[in-house]
Amino acid sequence: MGIRDLVASPDQVRARPERRWMVIGGFFLILFALLIFRLFMLQILNYKASVATVQSNSLRVSTIPAPRGLILDRTGQAMVTNVTTVEIRLSRAEAALNPTIKGSLASLTGLSVKQINADLSNVQYDPYQPAPIMNNAPATVVEYIKLHPSEFPGVSVLNVATRSYPLGGNVGSQILGYVGPITGAEIAASPNQGYQTDSVIGKTGIESFYEKYLRGHDGTSTLEVDAFGNVVRSAQTTAPRVGDSVVLNIDQGLQKALDGYLARDILALRQSIDPTSGIRPKAPNGAAIVIDPTTGAVLAMSSYPSYNLTSFVNGLSNSLFQKLLKEGAFNNFAIQGLYTPGSTFKLISATAQLQTGVLSSTALVDDTGIYKVPNCFQGGHGCLFHDADAAGSGWINLSQALTRSSDYYFYNLGYLFWSQTSKYGLTPIQNVATKYGLDQYTQVDLPNEVHGRVDSPAVRKLLHAQDPKAFPNVAWYTGDNLEMAFGQGTTAVTPIEMADAYATFANGGTLYAPEVAAAVVSAHGKVVVRYTPRVLGHVNLPASIRDPILQGLTGVVENPAGTAYYPFHQYINFSLARFPIAGKTGTASNAPGLEPNSWFVGFGPTYRPKYVILCVIGQGGYGSNGAAPVVAQAFDYLVAHPLKPVNLKPQLVAPSSPTTTSGHSHGSATTTSTTTSTNKLG
Repeated sequence: MGIRDLVASPDQVRARPERRWMVIGGFFLILFALLIFRLFMLQILNYKASVATVQSNSLRVSTIPAPRGLILDRTGQAMVTNVTTVEIRLSRAEAALNPTIKGSLASLTGLSVKQINADLSNVQYDPYQPAPIMNNAPATVVEYIKLHPSEFPGVSVLNVATRSYPLGGNVGSQILGYVGPITGAEIAASPNQGYQTDSVIGKTGIESFYEKYLRGHDGTSTLEVDAFGNVVRSAQTTAPRVGDSVVLNIDQGLQKALDGYLARDILALRQSIDPTSGIRPKAPNGAAIVIDPTTGAVLAMSSYPSYNLTSFVNGLSNSLFQKLLKEGAFNNFAIQGLYTPGSTFKLISATAQLQTGVLSSTALVDDTGIYKVPNCFQGGHGCLFHDADAAGSGWINLSQALTRSSDYYFYNLGYLFWSQTSKYGLTPIQNVATKYGLDQYTQVDLPNEVHGRVDSPAVRKLLHAQDPKAFPNVAWYTGDNLEMAFGQGTTAVTPIEMADAYATFANGGTLYAPEVAAAVVSAHGKVVVRYTPRVLGHVNLPASIRDPILQGLTGVVENPAGTAYYPFHQYINFSLARFPIAGKTGTASNAPGLEPNSWFVGFGPTYRPKYVILCVIGQGGYGSNGAAPVVAQAFDYLVAHPLKPVNLKPQLVAPSSPTTTSGHSHGSATTTSTTTSTNKLG
């Protein structure tokens, strides 16, 4: 029996083609029904969700960065501006499709393919925008790309605005500050401010403090992309708005001069020998400040060591960064340096003396050069305190004690207060120091200010609790009160605090917050915010208190016995009779083996003070030798170059917004509303 015996022949089987068609038709009918149902779900039931999904998959919004506003000095001259440079960018998608582009671009630009790959994979850049490959591209490279576009598909040339410094980048560096790429932490700290991973942000100085004005408002570019992420077309563009400009109280001529005086003085000190100690001063750092005592306006502020701002534009090498970091160049010692004040603190002690009446201004004290603490039973040298001048000054009153900077007189003052605590309390001098602002923030409009401290029993305990090894002594003895009275012990203040204290005395008792910025103006010159003087407090200085102190401070400069008489007569070229100056030297002891901190602070003209000038040099030696020459030269400059009023209508040239080689502009500056504010911290 074979297989043909099991299968029927064709003529024995009935043909039924209609059943096959019914099966096939039913199958396709089911598929069609499912399609209709799916379309119903997408088009009717889930319409909104479907549209949102399609749009999110096909549209990408990219940021167009706004050029930053300018930073101008009080005359309207630019200290920080923008310059348009040419940037070459490469499309990631095109580079992936045509890898040979990277080789061609490397040959033309001199960059390595490895570097180009690193730029393409840099997550800092928006993945839907071409990645920057070369900054400040040479004209020959740009021209070649323009003439041979077919050789460089996906390569674009973009004009971008970068920071520029008309004065060279080394004038007022710590005040102006620099900008840099934003970090993840900075984005997280400002989640609703519109920052992107490729944004730049002010890092220090005015660039940081006034970031919200200077940064402007970024524009957007909405791009349509296909399923592979390739850009199909530009759907919509919103133009960026240029940042507002900040007008400073700083005078750039004075700032440049002060920077030079401070740097040259410190470098000269490092090459000299202190005739008293025989030590070569290390003078590692210093600061100088000029303030208008009638308003608190900061007219100049210098810090040393410093750095050149152009380094952050051209690219700061790691070796240079580490060198500057080790030197402390990124610190603004004017607002961050803590220095033992020495005899400059005698202004505070003298004010406390006359406010309390513990000793009259005319009372005579016999300065023998060595002060022996009354009723002291320690034995040895524990009861003896020495003058800087071992010979002593003889019988002197308060004014003469300030002129000659008699330590003996203020040792005695410290003892008088300590021996009468039941009458004057534990901290009469410290209370006056607080009134002058020496243990608190000055609220200067710069970031990262620190505040000083004035030695006291409570401060001793606090410091010991924070660092027992550095501050082992907790008890407060008579000798501690003596040292505190002339600015020694653990007292340490910032230069800006001391300058503000002397400005308060100079103007008759009003404590102002130091003001670096005068106003914010739009790119078209319209005032956005005008900053007015901010009063922080008052010191009671009637004529009975102020006049004896002023007489003593004037003698420091004008009296041949004054501690700053000779440096001023050496460095100034004007008549002190026409422009009289008062001031105070400070020579503050440091640890054994180290030169003292060198201070001088002065104000003038004494009959109507316009300027307070301070200089401090860490481990710079005696105040008359180290700091006083800087102040004298600064006064000499100001007498020869009187400052002009703040110009609130500067001639601004709005920086151009980024454009491509096609010439399509992404926007221009816009005008904002005008307000007035005295609060820079909010």
